[in-house]
Amino acid sequence: MALAQLNNPTCSKTQLHSSQLSYLSRNLPKQYNCTFAPLHRTQHGRITCSVAPNQVQAPAVQSQDPKSKPDCYGVFCLTYDLKAEEETKSWKKLINIAVSGAAGMISNHLLFKLASGEVFGPNQPIALKLLGSERSFQALEGVAMELEDSLFPLLREVVISIDPYEVFQDAEWALLIGAKPRGPGVERAALLDINGQIFAEQGKALNAVASRNVKVIVVGNPCNTNALICLKNAPNIPAKNFHALTRLDENRAKCQLALKAGVFYDKVSNMTIWGNHSTTQVPDFLNARIDGLPVKEVIKDQKWLEEEFTEKVQKRGGVLIQKWGRSSAASTSVSIVDAIRSLITPTPEGDWFSTGVYTAGNPYGIAEDIVFSMPCRSKGDGDYELVKDVIFDDYLRQKLAKTEAELLAEKKCVAHLTGEGIAVCDLPGDTMLPGEM
Repeated sequence: MALAQLNNPTCSKTQLHSSQLSYLSRNLPKQYNCTFAPLHRTQHGRITCSVAPNQVQAPAVQSQDPKSKPDCYGVFCLTYDLKAEEETKSWKKLINIAVSGAAGMISNHLLFKLASGEVFGPNQPIALKLLGSERSFQALEGVAMELEDSLFPLLREVVISIDPYEVFQDAEWALLIGAKPRGPGVERAALLDINGQIFAEQGKALNAVASRNVKVIVVGNPCNTNALICLKNAPNIPAKNFHALTRLDENRAKCQLALKAGVFYDKVSNMTIWGNHSTTQVPDFLNARIDGLPVKEVIKDQKWLEEEFTEKVQKRGGVLIQKWGRSSAASTSVSIVDAIRSLITPTPEGDWFSTGVYTAGNPYGIAEDIVFSMPCRSKGDGDYELVKDVIFDDYLRQKLAKTEAELLAEKKCVAHLTGEGIAVCDLPGDTMLPGEM
């Protein structure tokens, strides 16, 4: 709600911005009731009330070019003074969360988890900054309407825009979900280039306007290489802050091990997904545990572990598409929540989680300067450290080499987007792309 009009012929008409309206909504005498209607994008609001001009105190705000102000939506255009609200004394400082691809299916599940307090906690107010495209903007308005109608007390602001420089302003978390899916006849290398350009631009926007310590989780596929492109275009943000989502793969692997062992999911720990979010990924059963015991002591069928288990995890997304007619959305949103929680809550003693991170200085002998899924632990401060107490055998090393080679090949294809030279792409066009996972 951001503009008001009373049908009174004596009303005066004044052009005001949403920030000015917010001031008036808090400071007009209570007997003057104004009803609010949605404010259209980047247009001046108009307010008319049955009050003589000299009875209304001019708002003490400076005029602002609406084109330079991010679009807020509806009731979220109003400004609230949290300090003045008794019930919010225990709330924390508001955090800004940017989400790209915000009109898509994954976001449709994720945004309501974020707004409800399920992710960051019941006393953490948030602002959602939603990035869409010109084609999806109307759907984005629909998403904002649903968020508005859900009455989430923790959701203090919603911004919708097609400009990443607006959406990423002061972002402390950036969840980059939007990416172009692979269509009929589109070669794998061509799609890497198309999506790479999107993430290069988003990296530049993050570098320019986001918090210097923003945490970035790349979901749009191929997420490992897109994360690399993004971080290379954001040199002012620590490379360590960029993640490629492989938590869904970890969750899938835990599910399969639990089913085989006849236990519930919570008995499976220390599960690592190594490498790329693709069919070369390596679900690590050597270091994983079931009820505290090494997996190979509980599941003694080595052939099943090396073949059926590994293939099920690698191809789970493709099977789901065949069954469901579309790629995973709800389970992906759950895994994004899990990935965030793993960074903002201390890792249980002795356990770890999987995330795709920059390989500089890794202790495993994996090639430097790529984004590779590895086992991590966190103290709950948003940061992480790589796990050192893992073991390797010949089988695991062989599998790691294959997924590493794939990522190095993808890196060559996007060299022009990472500032490292001319693209030299040699990828098989008929291989399943990570985006089809």
